[in-house]
Amino acid sequence: MRYSDDLIEEIRMRNDIVDVISGYVKLQRKGSSYFGLCPFHNEKSPSFSVSPSKQMYYCFGCGAGGNVFTFLMEYENYSFMEALRVLADRAGIQLPQQEYSQEAKEQADLKATLLEVNKLAAKYYYYQLRREGGAQGMAYLKGRELSEETINRFGLGYSDKFSNDLYRYLKSKNYSDEILRQSGLFNVDERRGMYDKFWNRVIFPIMDVNNRVIGFGGRVMGDAKPKYLNSPETKIFDKSRNLYGLNIARTSRKKNLIICEGYMDVISMHQAGFNNAVASLGTALTSQQASLLKRYTDEVLIIYDSDEAGVKAALRAIPMLKTAGLATKVINLKPYKDPDEFIKNMGKEAFQERLDQGMNSFMYELHALEQQYDMKDPQGKTDFFKETARKMLRFEDEIERNNYIQAVADSYRIEPENLRKMVNRMAMQGVGIQEPMKPKSGQNRPREKQDGYEMSQKLMLTWLTSYPEIFGQVSQYISPDDFTNPLYHTVAEMLYRQYSDGELNPARLLNNFTDSDEQKEVAAVFNARIPLETEEERKKALLDVICRLKENSIAHRTAQLAPTDMKGLMELMESKKKLEDLKAGRQYLHISLN
Repeated sequence: MRYSDDLIEEIRMRNDIVDVISGYVKLQRKGSSYFGLCPFHNEKSPSFSVSPSKQMYYCFGCGAGGNVFTFLMEYENYSFMEALRVLADRAGIQLPQQEYSQEAKEQADLKATLLEVNKLAAKYYYYQLRREGGAQGMAYLKGRELSEETINRFGLGYSDKFSNDLYRYLKSKNYSDEILRQSGLFNVDERRGMYDKFWNRVIFPIMDVNNRVIGFGGRVMGDAKPKYLNSPETKIFDKSRNLYGLNIARTSRKKNLIICEGYMDVISMHQAGFNNAVASLGTALTSQQASLLKRYTDEVLIIYDSDEAGVKAALRAIPMLKTAGLATKVINLKPYKDPDEFIKNMGKEAFQERLDQGMNSFMYELHALEQQYDMKDPQGKTDFFKETARKMLRFEDEIERNNYIQAVADSYRIEPENLRKMVNRMAMQGVGIQEPMKPKSGQNRPREKQDGYEMSQKLMLTWLTSYPEIFGQVSQYISPDDFTNPLYHTVAEMLYRQYSDGELNPARLLNNFTDSDEQKEVAAVFNARIPLETEEERKKALLDVICRLKENSIAHRTAQLAPTDMKGLMELMESKKKLEDLKAGRQYLHISLN
């Protein structure tokens, strides 16, 4: 049942965000906002901000943000409907009785049946491994030095060389072909009909955090391809939202979780006593998996293969883990390729030492970035430090940023003040916070420019909601059509509509976004910051952002203009003249950010 927008908004308005969050976080007023230690990541200095005027929260450290609904969903792991019910009860509002549709009941029944099928399949594979026909699979596992206890703990199994055994077994349990097709355990074609997806493979059951079998992975016996095969996505299995081994690792009493690449990495680490290891399921780490990790820990150690592919995977994972509010370190296993190989050659104690010596993820990124520059060449070294300064803009908290400036200065023997000045110059140029690494060829410069335009759009949306008094003058130059990022354009349209109706209400606007990732991104839009200290800097920044935003909009409209559109051409010429007048100082903005 979907409740009306007016009812949802009434519940939100009756639950002041400062009052609600104060029940979870100790807040202190600083200026127009409240600050405290972020409940979504481990920090020593407060970067978690709650705005009474916007009725929104935002963490400048990990990027968590949203309205009062979002907070309960993230903190308590509630669904939206659960958060709505809790806040309605808190405000003394009676919700209409909710009824489940026939379709909803059918979907719930289907999921329950698929879980039954997977449980039976796991038992079948488990049994096959221990029969005479499973000798090859058992020999493989014993050859990997796995104990009987470990094999049993992970429920490992075997699918024999006949490609219809599981199908015949499940048909004997009276499951229909349609249910078996939706289970992901079988392939179907016109010639062979329905047949087992997994055969002649060691089987790794994949379980969710509640120990329910939701899918399978299979390692082929011999040299056939693919070496590893995973269940396709089904009604009960979404590989981007689950992690192998988390059902066991979540009960570990270790202070962190270890993320690695494969099933055998996880199993060998658990056998060696490192029962806090998990793995992504045949794909690069996703933002959903990072959020899942955050439910159980505040720190993640990344152990990917030490080859080039492993380094790239680690560099992709770091920003996702950071965004989820997780402290992150990268573990160096060289000269060995993976945890299994390292433990077998060096032992548990040496492996623990490597875990203790993990490299800070930002310093790891810089170490990887350094390989792209000629550090013996003055220009190469300068370019490296420019890119390093640009990356430091991601640290919104001043203390955190200064700590990293000092750490980089110590590591690369550069004066901290020189690096700090470079960071401030980058901020004044409106360069995007998160930028790709720039090769020496400069091939990513168009992307850098685009990131700068997007940062300008975010800053403008932040300023319009933080300083509503500037809306009137800014709207003479900037309209929603000037926001070329699709999400920012949608948000701008909503804000301009609210302003026209006489009420700027970013927290209500957030109710229109139901996806958690979108909510975070919209919350970030209203909390963009660059370090500006003086009135002169603030005025210059506002002018620069308006000009940059308009410049991008004109370029975007010019690229899309039809040759016969004379009206559009005249409007573009008028926009260009206004922009030139602003840049040349022939028009003056009588507004500032105070």
